[in-house]
Amino acid sequence: MAARKQYGVKYPDLYADPNNKNAKLFNCVQRGHQNSLENLPTFYTLMILSGLKYPVYTAIAGLFYNAGRVLYLNGYATGDPKKRMQGGIMYIGTLGLLGMAGSFAYTLLRS
Repeated sequence: MAARKQYGVKYPDLYADPNNKNAKLFNCVQRGHQNSLENLPTFYTLMILSGLKYPVYTAIAGLFYNAGRVLYLNGYATGDPKKRMQGGIMYIGTLGLLGMAGSFAYTLLRS
């Protein structure tokens, strides 16, 4: 909502009109936000499954993911989409959660 006010983009428009002088900046903020929302279900699922067996390591992986997500959004919001890669540490958290969830699933299948 702050970006909508700052860049003058009114509802119900999802993206800024190309004639808006700040269209690229707003669209980068909007796309970064949407990408975060698109990945939340996977993140939540992995957190729940991993946390059942490895609660402390899951919390640490979640911190990596969230710190990376903040860096991703801040980089993307600059208007240069390549700067979103600053948030690459989120993949440490994602891969850690995936490995722990896989280990938990394997444990359940063996029992």
